[in-house]
Amino acid sequence: MPLGEKAGFEKSQSRYCGVEAEFNDDMPQLLNFNLSTGSFDFVVAPLMNPSYRPSLLEKDGVLPFAASDLVLSPSQWSSHVVGKLSSWIDLDSEDEALRMDSETTLKQEIAWANHLSVQACILPPPKGASCANYARCVNQILQGSNNMQLWLRIPLVKTDDDDMGANSTSFIDSWELWNSFRLLCEHHSQLSIALDILSSLPSLNSLGRWFGETVAAAIINTDSFLTNGRGYPCLSKRHQKLITGFFKSFNTDMVKLMDDLIVISGKPAHSIPRPSSDLAANNFDNNSESPQRHPLRPYLDYVGFLFQRMDPLPEQERFELGYRDFLQSPLQPLMDNLEAQTYETFERDSMKYIQYQRAISKALLDRVPDDKASATTVLMVVGAGRGPLVRASLQAAEETGRKLKIYAVEKNPNAVVTLHSLVKLEGWEDIVTIISCDMRFWDAPEKADIVVSELLGSFGDNELSPECLDGAQRFLKQDGISIPSSYTSFIQPLTAAKLYNDVKSHKDLAHFETAYVVKLHNIARLTPSQPVFTFTHPDYSTKKSNQRYKKLQFEIPSDTGSAMVHGFAGYFDAELYKDVHLGIEPSMATPNMFSWFAIFFPLRTPVCIKPGSPLEVHFWRCCGSSKVWYEWCVASPNSSAIHNSNGRSYWVGL
Repeated sequence: MPLGEKAGFEKSQSRYCGVEAEFNDDMPQLLNFNLSTGSFDFVVAPLMNPSYRPSLLEKDGVLPFAASDLVLSPSQWSSHVVGKLSSWIDLDSEDEALRMDSETTLKQEIAWANHLSVQACILPPPKGASCANYARCVNQILQGSNNMQLWLRIPLVKTDDDDMGANSTSFIDSWELWNSFRLLCEHHSQLSIALDILSSLPSLNSLGRWFGETVAAAIINTDSFLTNGRGYPCLSKRHQKLITGFFKSFNTDMVKLMDDLIVISGKPAHSIPRPSSDLAANNFDNNSESPQRHPLRPYLDYVGFLFQRMDPLPEQERFELGYRDFLQSPLQPLMDNLEAQTYETFERDSMKYIQYQRAISKALLDRVPDDKASATTVLMVVGAGRGPLVRASLQAAEETGRKLKIYAVEKNPNAVVTLHSLVKLEGWEDIVTIISCDMRFWDAPEKADIVVSELLGSFGDNELSPECLDGAQRFLKQDGISIPSSYTSFIQPLTAAKLYNDVKSHKDLAHFETAYVVKLHNIARLTPSQPVFTFTHPDYSTKKSNQRYKKLQFEIPSDTGSAMVHGFAGYFDAELYKDVHLGIEPSMATPNMFSWFAIFFPLRTPVCIKPGSPLEVHFWRCCGSSKVWYEWCVASPNSSAIHNSNGRSYWVGL
């Protein structure tokens, strides 16, 4: 039973827990014991007798030491069995006979797993730092494979600098082993990680790298469990945080069962006391009436307890589930008219309009003192859409006791129809004048005291807010107020293997030179973000240009170890008016706001960075007569190509 179903979680939020088993000729009995008696969801088991060696048998063409495929139905093989390849396999051995046996067995076992319709197989960990021949054979198999996933078993190990003497050469970082293997296999999308979680864990920064990698399963050894006051297994606080972190980062697409899994491995390491009636206080599901209790059931119960005590996803997060790590092209607000569904999504974001109302209220109070409260303030909403900022402005006027005259300027004729209906319905005809026109070309009958807009994109200026507000600035009074008054973009290096593989799947240059809007999920943020471009409104400088260039340097914390940069997350923070802010930059993001996801700038070739070796990044905002585009590159530790040169792949039309 999925962990979440025990606590009333939706199926899409459930997680699955399996058990690693030894080879057993009687696969039906193995499944029955572990699934029915133990309540595990699946087993990780060898599909062939591990004592098999091709060189010891006559070449009769018959696959030896494997049970018939008929002992289970295809759906049972597919849904309840993860294959485990023989642990003795060593394709980089100096012993030629062992190396040849290993290659033959590897191919035979994977071919047999394919025949059984098994969805995934766990590959044994490389035996040493050199794994080129192993990776070559696996890559050959992946090139000709169907949809079966291969999970490379990697122990979660990183020797801290403090643990080594000055002359020590025993530094170990298992991430380096994984990185070497996946580079040799060309970042193949069907190659993932089965991460062995041991009793000792590296630093938090080092652990954080794995959340951006393609971890398909977390294998928890029974030796990693401590013992609580009742004699039952439990995990340390750090282990608990790691496992709940995987619960959160694992994908929620349950179309494929065999993905994003927890596996219990090893022999029982605890002497479990006899069950008693008061154990319910432990929040564990104790099946004490079972005539044969599975020896690893207490470990499953504890993992289930960890999952069940997590807070259910809030409504906003549930709404965004389908957008997690889903690449979307940014809007083209000047070239295209938004659809009703897009307007509706943005209008549901109440927090955004609360912030706008606060900013407008402060601006009105500063603009019109109490002794002149009866004076009328001219306010222009440029890019009025279907009217949410018009409503926020009128609510701010009511709140402050100020009088407004509003011009609602909107270029989308379809949205103008809705605007007219809203004004008539609310009785705003004497206050609101609707202008169906592009703000850049409208000749205003009078100057505005305040101009309000919501033209910001995920990267601040990527939906051409600077160009639009430059055009609208001519009808703002010299001492007038723009809301927002300024906005700054930020970038942050990411490990984002899933996003990289999704871009790579298109097999062309253009997709690697496109910036995507994405709800970031299965990622690792390697360093804090840094500011890139800032725009201020109004801007009366004589040599005004919206072109920008910025060089940035990032350095990962020394205890992280090496990490792979697949691209950059982009955010923004806007000053609406004085101390009223709006933004999505993680360290100061506006809470409970969902109008903007981050933007993702991919790298054609991921860059491996090491502690003490800065990552030098260059970003450009370029402007032409009919379009605006971004270019980006890495200059250190390795130089990349300049992405999107001359806006050849991605641009925003003026």
